[in-house]
Amino acid sequence: MDYKYNHLKRAIFFFQFYILKILFLWNISSIKKMENKFINTTSIDFFGMNHEKILFCQDKKSGLKAIIAVHNTVCGPALGGTRMWNYVNDQAALTDVMRLSRGMTYKNAISGLNLGGGKAVIIGDSKTQKSPELFNKFGEFVDSLGGSYITAEDVGINPHDMVHVYEKTNHVTGLPGKKGDPSPITAYGVYMGMKAALKFQTGSDNLVGKKILVQGIGHVGLYIVDYLHKEGAEITVSDINSDLVQKTVAKYGCNHVHPDKVYDVDMDIYSPCALGATINDTTINQLKCSVIAGAANNQLMDEKLHGEILFQKGIVYAPDYLINAGGVMNCYAEIHDISDAKVMEMAGNIYQTTTDILTSSRNKNIPTSLAANRLAEKRISEESEKLK
Repeated sequence: MDYKYNHLKRAIFFFQFYILKILFLWNISSIKKMENKFINTTSIDFFGMNHEKILFCQDKKSGLKAIIAVHNTVCGPALGGTRMWNYVNDQAALTDVMRLSRGMTYKNAISGLNLGGGKAVIIGDSKTQKSPELFNKFGEFVDSLGGSYITAEDVGINPHDMVHVYEKTNHVTGLPGKKGDPSPITAYGVYMGMKAALKFQTGSDNLVGKKILVQGIGHVGLYIVDYLHKEGAEITVSDINSDLVQKTVAKYGCNHVHPDKVYDVDMDIYSPCALGATINDTTINQLKCSVIAGAANNQLMDEKLHGEILFQKGIVYAPDYLINAGGVMNCYAEIHDISDAKVMEMAGNIYQTTTDILTSSRNKNIPTSLAANRLAEKRISEESEKLK
């Protein structure tokens, strides 16, 4: 009897073992499929983007992992902010910094500034992994570039973080006590570009009663909400930070929508102000708007493809790097000691530049993104000729 009982126990044990083994292998397969689904596999032509230099920065003691990308210095030293973000992998960080730095070249060129384009990313959680030592070490890497790159704050970074960078290098802007946070100027430029785009589309730049969805209400997005509220727009906000959403709704009396439901909302103007690539293969056919004007960089996941689709749909897209250039103007003003009033005037001129780009797009029958690129490339080409 004991023999039969032990034999049965052994059979049950091996049966459970094989079941667990099958489940384990199935889970591994499922995890790999999920990883492949969520990892950004968008290909990028690294050398085709024509970067001058890319610096990989690592310091185990401080925990620093960063990438600095200098895209172009034909018009002057490369200026661009540093963002701190917990990227899914190093490849995603490299792709982001390369796209962002290229965008800075075009932004500075189209704005008429004597600056080139660069950008930096620090890989990590901005809420838990910041330290003076980390920013000190990052400052040393910035300084090693000899002034070819000037940094400033971006997503996940504030002016006080820049103070620690400044302790190791002079190639920093956006410091407290100087021009400081560029967000208000960035927001003003976006606001002016938005009004210009609306006038181009409808014949009037009056925002009263216009349904505007602001996606992302961080530093810049919140200032944009303030401008829109003062003009009487009907505002809807969306953000992953639910506490911030509640505070904004309470302060401005605006509507709110869950991030997953953004593209279900009927709106006149869609204003993406968070991270990039929100206009992609999935969302572009869900959009219910006639104008896109926001502060986020690289809003089009595929600039050529999605720019063309928006153009064919008749949706007026105000190129992101054109209308969000107020922040870099603020940094430029700090470098060259330009007055606050003059900076606001420069940001206000984004209205006319936007109008010129949209008009060029219509006259040449090309997407607005392409019209903006051509204007920026013309400036870079002219400056390059001067150097010969």
